[in-house]
Amino acid sequence: MLNTQLERMSAGQGSIAALDQSGGSTPRALKLYGIDETRYTNDAEMFDLVHAMRERIVTSPAFSGDHILGAILFENTMDREFAGKPAADYLWEEKGILPILKVDKGLADTTDGVRLMKPNPGLGDLLERANEAHIFGTKMRSFIAEANPEGIAANVDQQFKLGAQIASAGLVPILEPEVDINAADKEAAEEILMKEIFKHLTTEHFDLPIMFKLTIPSVDDLYAPLIDNPAVLRVVALSGGYSREEANAKLSANHGLIASFSRALTEGLTESMSPEEFDGLLGESIESIAKASAS
Repeated sequence: MLNTQLERMSAGQGSIAALDQSGGSTPRALKLYGIDETRYTNDAEMFDLVHAMRERIVTSPAFSGDHILGAILFENTMDREFAGKPAADYLWEEKGILPILKVDKGLADTTDGVRLMKPNPGLGDLLERANEAHIFGTKMRSFIAEANPEGIAANVDQQFKLGAQIASAGLVPILEPEVDINAADKEAAEEILMKEIFKHLTTEHFDLPIMFKLTIPSVDDLYAPLIDNPAVLRVVALSGGYSREEANAKLSANHGLIASFSRALTEGLTESMSPEEFDGLLGESIESIAKASAS
């Protein structure tokens, strides 16, 4: 099955849906959906509400393999069900959508202009559980706030080190060293990031192809050499705080780069919508993102 899934990710048309809001970002996601803090009193209730939102999205007829290649899940979601079926199995077996798991544990404090990922001593156990749940790949996010060469080098080193562990466990790693869209020196930071990535690509070999999830670059087609690299399965773009319209416009100018949007994907969706309204808006969103990803 892995070869079939690798081919699906490599050659398929569409985008990757980022449905992996975790503890820190969940309240904001719920508020945008029309659910404020008065609706829950603890984390368990909060995660029940956000899971209901995610289940409504993935079970919508608009959310299909026609335009969605993969969906990134929070660990809590992997352990739950969609429509009475284990979440990852539902995505692949019912929708033809590759299940991907967020595996980082959040960000450490800023050092040298970057925020590395927090230590994750339980990663090995989580990867075992992911395999048991039939997950295809993983995603882990770190953050770059400025064009600091030492900080960016440390950031990329950490991503590749954990990526090798993930690939050796039989899962496709998505490395996500996000560059702040509001960084004053964003273009310079992205140039340094690319140099550091290629330092590793030329000297390291992973057991499986790897992927990257990166900020839409300031210079169009900056990632073209990465997209064409035979060790790289796919390069996807995060929306990073851009509106859907802005993100789609910027994405369209980058050939071969496909979307992996979160807020831009769910923009405008609310709990109070009728099924027709919800499915209609979600369908419009997915189609517009797929169109921008087809450049």
